[in-house]
Amino acid sequence: MNVPAQIKAYLANHPEPKRSDMQTLHQQIMHLMPECKLWLLNGRDDKGKVVSNPNIGYGSQTMKYVDAKKNKEFYQIGLSANTKGISVYIIGIEDKTYLSKNLW
Repeated sequence: MNVPAQIKAYLANHPEPKRSDMQTLHQQIMHLMPECKLWLLNGRDDKGKVVSNPNIGYGSQTMKYVDAKKNKEFYQIGLSANTKGISVYIIGIEDKTYLSKNLW
């Protein structure tokens, strides 16, 4: 199954009203970033152990580790359902005040 189909199945798997809210957020992000790389992480590590909630990723960036010996491609925006609601992750913004200055 390709990533867009996996995302569609992931979104459909949630009960209402979370399903509709997640689908709306997904559509809005896709409207703003129509050509972005899509990710679906299942929340498991390399050994199959659950380490996080599954999440949808949008975009691509290179994450540089502190030791600078290795880099990793990762998404820029993440969307994840959890027991209390929905989490949106904005990753890799160098200006840590950007969101508060521009959104609130």
